[in-house]
Amino acid sequence: MRIFVTGGAGFIGSALVRHLIDNSTHEVLNFDKLTYAGTLSTVARVAESNRYRFVQGDICDAAAVRNAIAEFKPDVITHLAAESHVDRSIDAPGAFIHTNLVGTYTMLAEARAYWQALEGAAKNAFRFHHISTDEVYGSLGDMGLFTEDTPYDPRSPYSASKAGSDHLVSAWGHTFGLPVLITNCSNNYGPYHFPEKLIPLMIVKALAGESLPVYGKGDQVRDWLYVEDHVRALQAVFEHGQPGRSYNVGGNNEKQNIEVVQTVCAILDALRPRADGGSYADQIAYVADRPGHDKRYAINAARIRDELGWTPAETFETGIRKTVEWYLANEAWWRPLVKAKAAERRGVAA
Repeated sequence: MRIFVTGGAGFIGSALVRHLIDNSTHEVLNFDKLTYAGTLSTVARVAESNRYRFVQGDICDAAAVRNAIAEFKPDVITHLAAESHVDRSIDAPGAFIHTNLVGTYTMLAEARAYWQALEGAAKNAFRFHHISTDEVYGSLGDMGLFTEDTPYDPRSPYSASKAGSDHLVSAWGHTFGLPVLITNCSNNYGPYHFPEKLIPLMIVKALAGESLPVYGKGDQVRDWLYVEDHVRALQAVFEHGQPGRSYNVGGNNEKQNIEVVQTVCAILDALRPRADGGSYADQIAYVADRPGHDKRYAINAARIRDELGWTPAETFETGIRKTVEWYLANEAWWRPLVKAKAAERRGVAA
C-alpha cells in the first residue's frame, strides 16, 4: 500500500516510517513541516529507500496537502502531525489550537475530496487513521482503566486540542462516510525522542551533571509504551481495523514519574557511572507542580488485543534499558538539538 504519514520526522511518526520501510513492502510519503521537534535525522537511515519520499509541508496549508495527496495517491493517510507537549500548551496554547484543530480539519477536508474521487476497490480500501492520546480522557483515580467508551474529559490545552481533533475525525466519519480510524495511546518512549520530554530530558540532564526536575512529589502515574510497540499497533490498525472504530494502545506498564526517573538513574549508574562515584539519583530535585497536572492515566488495550492480535513486546524494564542505551550510543544525534534548543521543564503558567 501507499502510506501518507503526516509528522513523519517527529518521534512517533519517524518510528512508523522506519518500521514500514524495514518491515513491510509499503511505499511511504513523509509529510512534515520540520518544526523544532521534527528533524530528518530521525529517518536518515531509511531515506535512500526507493519506497520512501519526503515532502516538506504544513498540515494547515490546504494547497500543499492537496498537491502532496494528488501526487502520491495514498491508500492510507496516517495523521500524526501535532503539537504534543503539555507544558508548551500551558505556556502558548494558540499553536496547539491551530495545528491540532485547524490542521486536522484541513487534512480531513483534503482527504475527503480525494476519497470521493476514487472509485471501486480503491475507494473501498482507503483509510484515514488519526493518531491521538489517552490524555483526552482526563485523569483517573487510584483504580480503573481508560476504555474506548470512557467519556472525554481533557484537562490541558494540549489534551483539549487533541480531543477536539478526535471529534472532528469521528464527525467526518459519521457525517460524510469517510472511512476513519482513531487510536489513543499512552505515554511513548524510546529512540529519537526530542529531549524536552521526561525520559530523554532526564538522561540529558543527568549526563550534564544538572538537577533532574520532578514535578510535585513525582507520584503522577502514567502507562508507558515503547514506541516500536506503538508503531506495530498503528500498522495493525490501518491494515485490519474496522472503519469508524477507535482503539486504545497501551503498554500495561503503570509507573509513577519518580519511579521512571529513579530507573533511568539506576541504569545510568550501571552503564556510565559518575566520575565522583555518586548516584545520578542524587541530582533529583522536586519542583513546583505544573497547573492541572493529571494524577493517573492507564489504558485498557483489550480491544486491539482481541480484535487485531496486538500485544506489546517490551516490558518497561526492557524498553527503558534499550532507550538509555540508545541515548548513550547516539549522543551525536541529541547533543546538537540540546545545544540549539535548550531543554527544560516548562508549564509554569507564570
